[in-house]
Amino acid sequence: MILITIGLVVLVIAASWYLIYRLKPYHVSTQDVSKRYSYVQPDPIDLVLSQMDSCRYSFTYKSFDGENVNGQLHFPADVKNTAEPVPVLIGMHAMGRSHERWFQDNIGGRKTVENTHKITELALEKGYAVVAIDARKHGKRKDPKQSVNNIISDMHRWGKREPYENMLVDTVKDLRVLIDCLQSRPEFDNTKIQIAGYSMGAHICLLLAAVDPRVSKVAAIAPPFAGDKTAIVSPKNIMPNLAQCVFWLFSSDNDEYASKKENELLFAALPGYDKRHFTFDSNHILPESYVDNLNMWL
Repeated sequence: MILITIGLVVLVIAASWYLIYRLKPYHVSTQDVSKRYSYVQPDPIDLVLSQMDSCRYSFTYKSFDGENVNGQLHFPADVKNTAEPVPVLIGMHAMGRSHERWFQDNIGGRKTVENTHKITELALEKGYAVVAIDARKHGKRKDPKQSVNNIISDMHRWGKREPYENMLVDTVKDLRVLIDCLQSRPEFDNTKIQIAGYSMGAHICLLLAAVDPRVSKVAAIAPPFAGDKTAIVSPKNIMPNLAQCVFWLFSSDNDEYASKKENELLFAALPGYDKRHFTFDSNHILPESYVDNLNMWL
């Protein structure tokens, strides 16, 4: 009898938790999207560069809300011999990583398994400048009071989606301010601004390109699936705005964060005249060879 009573109590508690705290889908309108991703350009636009060597710089700038954003900018080796402005590749890192993953093959002994540093090498060889920043709550922007792990845990355990959504939306706005900074400098070709990202970085790429027409090409590598439980950061809700982009999707058939069917649905829903889908028989970490396919995209 006691065991039955305890079982009923546990069942009631579990049902109550499910009803109260589980994430529930919600709807966003075009107006909601426009309002949420809008920003006020800082005045003045102030990209502060610190030279690391002849072609590499670290930098900081103030974002739309006064937050300090940090990152790196690498120029191709022969940039001083080029009179023309150079195209730009913006790189976005995965969750739990930092912008340095776009420039180093390991950080503190931890290998860059996403191989994003190889994309940078390829882009530099082709004459691109490569720029990457830390996303909100990542790298030098970590918040000891609100870690990424806590944000994800609280979202799934207690239904607190706002910190997660804010992390992505505000990073998109940071990138929009970065593009403002780049456009204010004559060394960059404003007609050739491309963005590539891995995992969370790919998710952010989709959102940025959807709200900012200055992005001409997108390479989304292993993006996680996002549905209406986090509707304001679900690419499908702002998909029409991607019609102006060249869009390449790289996905795995066995990704623990996006199923084969979800990736196929994402690709099918993408508008635009130039899109390609590369699939791999792997998990969330794609084989190193995926980078070779980006040769033509660049």
